[in-house]
Amino acid sequence: MELIIENGILVTGRDIFKADIMLKNGKIAAIGSDFAEQPGERINADGKYIMPGAVDVHTHIDLQAGDYHTSDDFFTGTRAALCGGTTTVVEHLAFGPEGCSLRSRINEYKTAAKDKAVSDYGLHGVIQHVDADILREMGELAAEGISSFKIYMTYDFALADADILRVLEKGGELGTVTAVHCENDSIINYLRGRFAAENKKTPFYHALSRPAECETEAVCRVLRLAHMAGDAPIYIVHLSTEGGLNAVREARARGQRNIYTETCPQYLLLDENCYSNRDAVKYIMSPPLRKAADQAALWKGLSDGSIDIIATDHCPFSTADKLRGERDFTECPNGAPGVEERVMAIFSAGVAGGKITLNKFVETLCINPSRIYGLYPRKGNLLPGSDADIMIINEKGETDFSGAGLHGSAGYSLYGQKKMTGRMDTVIRRGDIVYAEDRFIGQKGTGLFIERRICR
Repeated sequence: MELIIENGILVTGRDIFKADIMLKNGKIAAIGSDFAEQPGERINADGKYIMPGAVDVHTHIDLQAGDYHTSDDFFTGTRAALCGGTTTVVEHLAFGPEGCSLRSRINEYKTAAKDKAVSDYGLHGVIQHVDADILREMGELAAEGISSFKIYMTYDFALADADILRVLEKGGELGTVTAVHCENDSIINYLRGRFAAENKKTPFYHALSRPAECETEAVCRVLRLAHMAGDAPIYIVHLSTEGGLNAVREARARGQRNIYTETCPQYLLLDENCYSNRDAVKYIMSPPLRKAADQAALWKGLSDGSIDIIATDHCPFSTADKLRGERDFTECPNGAPGVEERVMAIFSAGVAGGKITLNKFVETLCINPSRIYGLYPRKGNLLPGSDADIMIINEKGETDFSGAGLHGSAGYSLYGQKKMTGRMDTVIRRGDIVYAEDRFIGQKGTGLFIERRICR
């Protein structure tokens, strides 16, 4: 079946122009202005923006963290993604049992997603220990479309520097991307212990226990390790500080290659003042919200190209679970929802707010995630032959994330008190309309696992 979107304004990473777009058999068939005689269903997008379906390469939709499980599963989480304009996610896996293989976690997640996902999805491997078997599995999985692996510099399965170097060397050999959570584990544990001993346990002290310097130091250290590994491809997740951003700039200025960076909407729209609110527990995440100066630096980093991607780190927990940390932040699960809100939050604060251009918006939410993580040209762009993943945005509308209309399971949004400029009009995934007229109309289990290419 053919679907023609007429009279819209197409936005790519470089251009903005009025054109029609024809979708056929799940692909973009043609872009032009001569489809008047072409049969098929039609969408009138007069005055609205036609953009590629967004790609979110940092989600924790289905995650077990100690005693807590995220409030979403692969149905509700990917439904929320689609309703927010994100047609493809790449999921970061939870830690498994001590000593488990890489493949065991991948297989578990494929099973969990198979009959539930409605957006298309990929998976990042998660490395929680390093030995010859793990390094061998990295090569096997890369050949099967798992072209990136996540490591942590904090939490229970934080890797020591020598093991980080081994992973980076293997990633450089294979052409895989190593995504890194950069925080100094030792200092965080020291500060958490000190605050607990002093009975300083409110959410305010969560932020103080993970100061900006912990991120900056870890970013500097892992960039040096990546350089030692022959400039192996490295991706800094959820960059939240001006210091961390400057470390990236300095490494690039020294000539280091293959450095990629990500920030998240929460670090662009919110700041540490949230930890003084009555609902402060909702904002417990790692890294924590930062100062307004960091926020301004991150916007500038997006504008000048120092930051490549805006992802979410979507990791939602129920209000009841979050409230267990109200009197002791160490008991609170770290994370917050955001996969549905990302596109319109950044459109409102970034594009309508004059901080980034429409082209930069598409570049950081669609094109760069696709390119860096091996989905391009299938995903994240408007090109004949690419998947017919489309979002249509009405800049004259308004979005309210107060909770009633959300499609995830957390039951709240970090942005519930903010009115967003612009509204998601229609979302199309592989040629099928999955969201229109404020309603999800997709079918459970129709999302596809997407094999991704290596980074060369």
